[in-house]
Amino acid sequence: MDLLQDLAWRGIIYQQSDAEGLKELLDTEKISLYCGADPTADSLHIGHLVPFLTLRRFQQHGHRPIVLVGGATGLIGDPSGKSEERNLQTLEKVQENVAGIQKQLAAIFEFEGENGATMVNNYDWAGSMDIVTFLRDIGKHIGVNYMLAKDTIASRLETGISFTEFTYTILQAMDFNHLYQHHNCKLQIGGSDQWGNITSGLELIRKMQPEGAKAYALTIPLVTKADGTKFGKTEGGAVWLDPEKTTPYEFYQFWINTADADVIKYLKFFTFLSHEEIEKLETAVAEEPHLRKAQKALAEEMTRLIHGEDSLEQAIKISQALFSGNVKELTAAEIEQGFKDVPAYESADEENLVDLLVAAKISPSKRQAREDITNGAVAVNGEKVTDTNYSLVETDKIEGKFTIIRRGKKKYTLIKY
Repeated sequence: MDLLQDLAWRGIIYQQSDAEGLKELLDTEKISLYCGADPTADSLHIGHLVPFLTLRRFQQHGHRPIVLVGGATGLIGDPSGKSEERNLQTLEKVQENVAGIQKQLAAIFEFEGENGATMVNNYDWAGSMDIVTFLRDIGKHIGVNYMLAKDTIASRLETGISFTEFTYTILQAMDFNHLYQHHNCKLQIGGSDQWGNITSGLELIRKMQPEGAKAYALTIPLVTKADGTKFGKTEGGAVWLDPEKTTPYEFYQFWINTADADVIKYLKFFTFLSHEEIEKLETAVAEEPHLRKAQKALAEEMTRLIHGEDSLEQAIKISQALFSGNVKELTAAEIEQGFKDVPAYESADEENLVDLLVAAKISPSKRQAREDITNGAVAVNGEKVTDTNYSLVETDKIEGKFTIIRRGKKKYTLIKY
């Protein structure tokens, strides 16, 4: 099975500008191709991943990926999918975001060897261009009627669009033209919402490059969930690649909680598992869904890819400790990850357990606290305490930082020192 057949099997192909031409091109030569992201934040989230993972699939088949982070386009704002103008960020903030995103993308690609990836920033060629050069050399080739026909622009005409965002599609077209001219880049891939911007690049290449110049566009469907809710969101917000924003444990848990109806699609979209491996997991979902083999494989593959083997092992350890209740085996760093969203109480003096339960609002009164303890409903670091006179000792403070109180089966409170 060739690359395009694999992408089709995975459901990754949404639109192509010239399917037959692209197939012939990929059959006859190793090409350079690119995918880009604008630095609207200092981290990507998992909604950004599929196009870049698709770029990585091309690299695995011997093609040369160009990874673009838009330091220039990030200063302007893409109107795609937006009903109103973006708030513009400062140059310093955008450059900070570029650095953060480049670091994340660098972990996905190979940069050595014959088809090693190239990292580029469109600020390097667009940032120094003056307005007269832009209008004469670039803007002259893109008609207003052509731009008005773009869905991303047409959808904003009633609510309003600034000249700044109106010209965004030309800036992205300029990227494709620049990479075609200087890196022999013949294909741009992106999410389906980028079709209008990508085809503007094809138009500019056709107008500005020598006769016979040929480039291609391929878009990928936006990831959806079977129940209609938005992919990549949790109660805490977006699932980020930055471990400071979404810990590796939270990241792992997001994937492990994937619904049976979605998990095979996500395995195809996001992982590099073979067809045979995914088909076996599909059978497991149908025949023994309670084992959640597919979800475990998805969570392991994704956490390993983004955060590395050590973080994966740590995420699994935290998950197992929380499932079993054996939390005393966790380190302070692991507790910070696993109990990030758990109610917390900063303890000063309360060492008597009854007093602590009331002070931390785990039990509403001393009477109820004593009753909870006597009934075996309270655990300290995973171990039940039934003595109402129990007082915490130094060994109850994990690394001197935390004690974990559980009331009932699932109600955790983190005591901080």
